[in-house]
Amino acid sequence: LQVAESGGGLVEPGGSVRLSCESSGFILQYYDMAWFRQAPGKEREGVSCTRRSDTDGKTFYSDSVKGRFTVVRDGPLRNTIYLQMNNLEPEDTAVYYCAVEGFCNGARAPKTSEFSSWGQGTQVNVSS
Repeated sequence: LQVAESGGGLVEPGGSVRLSCESSGFILQYYDMAWFRQAPGKEREGVSCTRRSDTDGKTFYSDSVKGRFTVVRDGPLRNTIYLQMNNLEPEDTAVYYCAVEGFCNGARAPKTSEFSSWGQGTQVNVSS
């Protein structure tokens, strides 16, 4: 399965950006999917995990982004899921990845070992 991220860029602290994760050849909403990020010099960390649409469809967020980031999956394109990022902080600077072919635990942030298909990532820089 192939996915690709887009929408990154430079944003000022307190600003917003929306990332897209687009699937190729399959309907993304039929799969558990996750967002991860990797800051310079740090390990890749789970940001959110969204269960597929034929289950409860819930999203679990990491504590670091809860209340600021929202996964949007009700758009017109069933092969695209968005990560709406608000009130951004410099600490949110990272390469952001979406991943599929995995399983959302439902009670915690996802782990990289739980997903096997990854996009190439999109850079988000939060700076004034």
